[in-house]
Amino acid sequence: MVSRMTTDKDVEKMRVAGRLAASVLEMIEEHVVPGVSTERLNAICHDFIVDDINCIPAPLNYGGGPNQIPFPKSICTSVNQVVCHGIPSESKILKSGDTINIDITVIKDGFFGDTSKMFFVGEPSVLSKRLVKITQECLYKGIEQVKDGATLGDIGQAIQEHAENHRFSVVREFCGHGIGQIFHDSPQVLHYGKAGTGMRIEEGMTFTIEPMINAGKRNIKILKDNWTVVTKDHKASAQWEHTLMVTKEGCEIFTLRAGESL
Repeated sequence: MVSRMTTDKDVEKMRVAGRLAASVLEMIEEHVVPGVSTERLNAICHDFIVDDINCIPAPLNYGGGPNQIPFPKSICTSVNQVVCHGIPSESKILKSGDTINIDITVIKDGFFGDTSKMFFVGEPSVLSKRLVKITQECLYKGIEQVKDGATLGDIGQAIQEHAENHRFSVVREFCGHGIGQIFHDSPQVLHYGKAGTGMRIEEGMTFTIEPMINAGKRNIKILKDNWTVVTKDHKASAQWEHTLMVTKEGCEIFTLRAGESL
């Protein structure tokens, strides 16, 4: 089943969920400073999501299985070489020069808003600045391909070409996904591929694009907690994410932040 909005009421609920998810990233920025723990950032976001914007934090107690506990926190905090799904912790203290991806998903009136942003802690290195910038450009170049009648391969090729032209690599084990009243739905939106291939994109479809780009090789490993994903070569990784809906001529991005424009 592919996530698709079929009524104006559903579209408006997606707009609200997306805008509220974006507001969490806007709120937390001033708190991302040297000396703060990722658990403190989680607590601030949790309280804001529940008390201020009256939403449910979708990651909290999500998933779980035979060898995996449900995700124990309300946000993902992926620092430096962590690719995605970093678990907030009291022992993880941010220091100047770190980069961190904060990934937010909220549920409002049964609809999901999913978005992430990179933050610099103190003064970043030249490489970190470049990786974060190129990764955001990869997201935007993927979004530029979205319109009724395009293919998912168009998105993948645009992202892969931009990353590899700047000597970075694309993580292939994780991808964007359909989203609406289900957190992770069809289609799977790969961040690599060949233009003109894959599923045809149709008006009304809703999904995320969330490229994970590595400074070194694309290879990853999953830590013993069965959640945290890191680069195998310990080099930095970056990610940006938006939730959007396909329109005739392009798309509507539900998770745009204040001052952000494509």
